[in-house]
Amino acid sequence: MKTEIEMAYQGGSHLNSLAISVQRMHLMQVDSVQRWMEDLRLMTECECMCILQSKPISIDDDLNSDILLPPHQTVRDNLQALLKRAWIISTELTKILQKLENNRWQKVHSTAVRANCHMRLLINEYKTFTRNSASEVHQYEKPLMEKCAELTTMTERCTHINEEQTLSTMKASISETLSCVGQLFSQMIELALSQEIQALVRETDTSDNIYSIGAAMSGLFSLTQEGPHLCHIIAKEGGVVSLFKICRQDRFRCLYAPALRTLASICCVEEGINQLEKVDGILCLTDILTDETNSESSRAEAAAVVAQITSPHVTCTQHLGSFLENMEEILAALSKLCQFASSGEVFLLASAALANITFFDTMACEVLLQLNAAQILINACHDRMRVDTPYSKDQVVTILANMAVVDQCASEIIQENGLQLLLEMLFEKPSYRSPAEEAACERVQQKAAVTLARLSRNEDIAQAAVNLQCIPRLIELCKSPTERNNSDSVLVACLAALRRIAATCPDCIGDSDYQRLIKPRLVDSFLLCTNMEESFV
Repeated sequence: MKTEIEMAYQGGSHLNSLAISVQRMHLMQVDSVQRWMEDLRLMTECECMCILQSKPISIDDDLNSDILLPPHQTVRDNLQALLKRAWIISTELTKILQKLENNRWQKVHSTAVRANCHMRLLINEYKTFTRNSASEVHQYEKPLMEKCAELTTMTERCTHINEEQTLSTMKASISETLSCVGQLFSQMIELALSQEIQALVRETDTSDNIYSIGAAMSGLFSLTQEGPHLCHIIAKEGGVVSLFKICRQDRFRCLYAPALRTLASICCVEEGINQLEKVDGILCLTDILTDETNSESSRAEAAAVVAQITSPHVTCTQHLGSFLENMEEILAALSKLCQFASSGEVFLLASAALANITFFDTMACEVLLQLNAAQILINACHDRMRVDTPYSKDQVVTILANMAVVDQCASEIIQENGLQLLLEMLFEKPSYRSPAEEAACERVQQKAAVTLARLSRNEDIAQAAVNLQCIPRLIELCKSPTERNNSDSVLVACLAALRRIAATCPDCIGDSDYQRLIKPRLVDSFLLCTNMEESFV
């Protein structure tokens, strides 16, 4: 800022003394911060860069730091903070209930005080970042804080009472108040989350900036990872509609993959699938899958959405009538995606969608037969670039197991050396010890045995399985708990396969094994195998 001497020097003449006096009076009356803000416009670019470079790299907790963040990022951070504080409060309320049941009155009171403090912090934090000062969330503030104060007062009173009958009466009142606090808190959080999610959905729906939309979608996706409840809120607030709007515009092709990834997560809940059906999402998915000008990643993410909405674990897929209308096109696109997948991840998503569709509709297997799907999948299993994990093999063997029910499909599987692949799958073991991979290997072994059992209703196929030495491996899996990772489902499947093959080829099994594994009732053989020692093998 220029000093008075400098300004007088610049005047150059006593004739300017009046002007200098006016300037001096002005400087005395104007606030220094305001003056600095006016001068800021005249600062050079070099000076601005110096100021920026002096900023700390770490994120400051100062409330004003949000000014530097884009709106979508601020919303995402606010939601994460809100969720974290809400989780803490929920934990504290649960602790109060547990300690109340055990009559630990001092702990009940101290936890109630702690929950009260966290509740105040949450409300104050929400006030700082909400963009709507008249937010409906604030209507819960007064009744919630009154109930929290009532809870604290009641629990404090209990710490000074020793009469059991009085404490018993107080206990019921505390439980009622605690229930009221929990209800008001849940309603407030639900509304707060809805309002913040609306801001992210609005950003994806109205913005024309690719980077802003991408960042908002990233925020929505991160929220879907917090659990089904947030997915339900996102769907209810128009998230599915907004994301499909993006997927229908060519200018946003680069955003298809993240949009579809977010959609797949949202569709884990019924509301997400309902919204997908309302906006004719199946037709949009079909268009993306069948258009080979779309990137492979976009088509793979579209396959992930198909896999999600057709999952056997989802109970609300019966109304997807438009899916049946487009099923043949979808199956053809997914088969081609499996055939030319450039990575294991792409193959996994496409094959998972195929596997779920074979459960979704019985005609799917007949369509896959026309598409030479058995050949594509069996060949892929010998390509480490496409099938590199037990998870992918699990999807392949699921499809083969469902196709094996159809006679024509069974013949196709045999012609493509499917029996050899099934035998290899019976030896599937995890490359490293992780519960998820071990479970996947168990499913591969189980479904391989199921597929063998279904194929072996044909005498020629059963004999071919005997010639390939499938019997010794099935017997080993029955007798050795470690070979099947102590899995009862693998044991039952192997026993069923052995019995089906033995019914067609009775001389293929030795007398000793026949007496233990074939002759008794299935349940008796099962109990015998589960109680076997390792040394028995």
